[in-house]
Amino acid sequence: MSTSGDPAAERGTDRIRLIDMLASGARMLPELPAVLRGLVRLVTLHHDARGSIGALIANHARLRPNALALMFEGRRWSYAEFNTQANRVASVLRAQGIGPGDAVAILMENRAEVLICVAAVLKLGAIAGMINHQQRGDALTHSLKLTKARLVIVGEECREAFASTRYVPESGEPLSVFWDGDSAAPEDFIALRPLLGQASVENPPVTARIQLKSPAFYIFTSGTTGLPKASVMSHFRWIRGMAGMAEAAVRLRQDDILYCCLPLYHNNALTVSWGAVLARGAGLAVSRKFSASRFWDEIRASGSTSFCYIGELCRYLLNRPASDQDREHKLRVIVGNGLRPEIWDSFQQRFGIERICEFYSASESNLAFVNAWNMPRTAGYCPLSYAIVRFDADAEAPVRDARNHLLRVEAGGVGLLIGEVTRSAPFDGYTDAKASETKLLRKVFKDGDCWFNTGDLVRDQGWHHIQFVDRVGDTFRWKGENVATTEVEAALCTSSGVAEAVVYGVQLPGIEGRAGMASLSVSGQDFDGAALAQWLHRCLPPYAVPLFLRLRRDQETTSTFKHRKVDLKREAYDPARVTDPLYVLQDGAYVPLTAECYAGLQRGDWRF
Repeated sequence: MSTSGDPAAERGTDRIRLIDMLASGARMLPELPAVLRGLVRLVTLHHDARGSIGALIANHARLRPNALALMFEGRRWSYAEFNTQANRVASVLRAQGIGPGDAVAILMENRAEVLICVAAVLKLGAIAGMINHQQRGDALTHSLKLTKARLVIVGEECREAFASTRYVPESGEPLSVFWDGDSAAPEDFIALRPLLGQASVENPPVTARIQLKSPAFYIFTSGTTGLPKASVMSHFRWIRGMAGMAEAAVRLRQDDILYCCLPLYHNNALTVSWGAVLARGAGLAVSRKFSASRFWDEIRASGSTSFCYIGELCRYLLNRPASDQDREHKLRVIVGNGLRPEIWDSFQQRFGIERICEFYSASESNLAFVNAWNMPRTAGYCPLSYAIVRFDADAEAPVRDARNHLLRVEAGGVGLLIGEVTRSAPFDGYTDAKASETKLLRKVFKDGDCWFNTGDLVRDQGWHHIQFVDRVGDTFRWKGENVATTEVEAALCTSSGVAEAVVYGVQLPGIEGRAGMASLSVSGQDFDGAALAQWLHRCLPPYAVPLFLRLRRDQETTSTFKHRKVDLKREAYDPARVTDPLYVLQDGAYVPLTAECYAGLQRGDWRF
């Protein structure tokens, strides 16, 4: 499991991939006009041109007024109704002095009003701060401060969350707080709904003057480590993503309905899902939250033909008992990221998914890859300028040569993915300028160039395709070799009885590198440490087999199903700090890690 590949095997894989791509291309011929339309828009967009998401919504309302725009819990909004309601909210916000460049924080759980309020903010040239409604206290205060919001729209379901914050605008101006809900507004809140009846239904004049380069959203990192950062999403990057991903790759039709159960403050919902819908004027079915038990019932009830996923969401669905209804749906294409190669085929076959549009990107990234050709187990291709460069896992930094330039990996190799910052692929950055600078690499291949550091290790699959391997902080070195946590997790999850696995590196006293440790959720009552060890030794090289195991009922995740590893790494394998069962690899089997074993490890009695 080294990060270097077998060149001969990779060349053979490249030939197979080319044949598959040509066959897929032949099947795609009827959709070629849509692909070309998206690619033309992608390359002809100008950063300084006029245009916005709000103008796009207004245009759909003009051209397809009666078409379905939004569906939520049995309620439906046509494009005309959605646009009118957004204009009413915009009128109320404008009366509060909100205009271009102002930030409006939106604190609501998933429901239709989130997108109506977002559309209203964007129509005014203002910036929608998409706040994680699960935050409380200092974290929520920190997020609101990053947006510098002078107005907050709070859903009644988030009253307790908002009450936990001490946020006050730094400008010294009073904070306006709007209340959206069926219940009466509490004291010091402004009830939004009563104001809408007399509000203007006309498109705000300012919408036509907004430039693509203007910021549209503040979207926050998931906060797997420390406090979140707010990345800036401009109208240009959002619409460019819509062109390259939604129009050229996802290719929804006007009568399609995309189901979204992901939180609307997350890019997979706000940009990927809504972008795929607005690209063609299709319909969006919003769910309050993901539920593995209700998922397929909601897909069928909404008549959805598509949905947006996160990789772990697919794993949760696959882990549920098979049903005769697994293929009773209208789905023809799904879009998302993080679908692991080891479950790709079984998920697609079990649920009868015609096309999987896997992509790679990040909230702050200036590039994206997308699987437009329906190739198996790949994040697809990117038409923008990027490079995959050699990376030193020990130093957690790219390798530089004698001229202080970075070095590209060979085909089939694994390295750090970087994207060139250009006029057509700008880096919008974070609200914090210092945080933005830390994501940039300079003098990469020549003096004066600038590249965005994704912080991700990927495999060069050839033909401009990549496969995600690991986050930089997750890959660790043991016995002089790079260990990618995702590959070890894949091996663990294919073992009988393992439902979920989280892999990370832990330190041992006096030993260089980090030993592998896995936090496992296992099914059944009996854990067979010998059988699991034998399985892992068959699947992985010896240095990649985890030394320690921790058995947990459930793994802690963020709201977008990313595993939280900070506490796991800190608690490591110390029985005094971990109440879950701990195991250590000894004589070819996992055996319970006792206090005596731990003391021996600390003294250095064990040799590895």
